[in-house]
Amino acid sequence: MPAFFIVLISIYLAGNLYIFRRGAQALVAQPFGVKMLLAVLFWCGALAFIGSFWGRNAKLPIALAHTIHEVGTGWLVFALYMVLCLIVFDLFRLFNYPCKQGFYISLFLTLSLLGYGHYHYQHPKTKVINIVINKSAVHYEQPLKVVAVSDVHLGYGTDKEALKQYVRMINAQQPDLLLIAGDLIDNSVVPLYEEKMMEELRELQAPLGIYMVPGNHEFFSDMRKCIRFIDETPIRLLRDEVVTLPGGIQIIGRDDRSNPSRRSLQELVKEIDPAKPVILLDHQPYNLPDTEQAGIDLQFSGHTHRGQIWPISLITDHLFDQSHGYRQWGNSHIYVSSGLSLWGPPFRIGTDSELIVFNITCK
Repeated sequence: MPAFFIVLISIYLAGNLYIFRRGAQALVAQPFGVKMLLAVLFWCGALAFIGSFWGRNAKLPIALAHTIHEVGTGWLVFALYMVLCLIVFDLFRLFNYPCKQGFYISLFLTLSLLGYGHYHYQHPKTKVINIVINKSAVHYEQPLKVVAVSDVHLGYGTDKEALKQYVRMINAQQPDLLLIAGDLIDNSVVPLYEEKMMEELRELQAPLGIYMVPGNHEFFSDMRKCIRFIDETPIRLLRDEVVTLPGGIQIIGRDDRSNPSRRSLQELVKEIDPAKPVILLDHQPYNLPDTEQAGIDLQFSGHTHRGQIWPISLITDHLFDQSHGYRQWGNSHIYVSSGLSLWGPPFRIGTDSELIVFNITCK
């Protein structure tokens, strides 16, 4: 893992050096003082990403920590699109079609795209999926309304104000049951306590309960601290557990793959009644054929974000058999969410922030 981060940081710094060099060439006629000021601002932005990572557990003022996080992670996407645009103009120059304004055009296109991406991220979509399960369940009004979310990433990026919006969205659906497929917490519980986010989570309403499984970010944030925080909310955390709701619907909550000792799906299904409906919560959507073979009726997962931005979405589409959306595998209904919020850069380009509503009819 350290080697992976070293490679990632090396690529990131190389991309920023490339942008800086092209910027210096474009600004060659500017006064020395202007160039020095822009150089300092550029590298403060570029290095803010590293600072936001290493300082995630530091008790900084909320406004300062939020700014460092937004600038640092946002710079990742800024650098990506600037590099892509500048490469295009370098290719033009290679084929004897130079553009003297290439740097400024690249900057304009990148900032315009980031503006759109930020607006799109701040306006999540509600997607409704109607599902029929050919198993019996009693004492429910039909259909059963299940709201499902994943990857909220509460922290310095998704702050208390954003959480208020999400809680209002969820409660407006008047769900019977609320499911959270991991990564509720981003990188640290420190900002959650500083902003008292448990107060907002206590406003969530679902008569049949609120159930959650861990994601990789709960492990990254220190699972023990995350459990203590979740215990202060109405959310019930499931780690390789099976819960049977009144009426017979069963929820299997798997621990995340980050736990090498987690129980297999085959072990967990031994604890269910196969004649009753079964919902599986599993943060990372791997080994989906196993879901069908285990007789799961509905699986809800997250994790992929579908890459958050293009062209990263092309990579996630390649890595996962199902990187986003709804698909039926035999008798198993599987939905992989791109996330209600996101990790890091506050942009959605080519993907959606989403809240999922399942209307489940049991026959």
